Amino acid sequence: MKDPVYKLIELTGTSTTSIEEAVDQAIKRAHKTVKNLCWFQVIETRGNITKGKVDHWQVTLKVGFSVED
Repeated sequence: MKDPVYKLIELTGTSTTSIEEAVDQAIKRAHKTVKNLCWFQVIETRGNITKGKVDHWQVTLKVGFSVED
């Protein structure tokens, strides 16, 4: 294919450890059912606070993948 076409999906990964782990969790899960994952873009980062400390991360990302012929 000379000029590929891409599709975007939006995912939200979560983690009690880190932002990076939240991103990894979302991508690992998507990889199980979506072929040709190519890139991601972090859209939003949020979290929960418990007793004055970060308790849980939520990271929303757009993930791009190439569409097959």
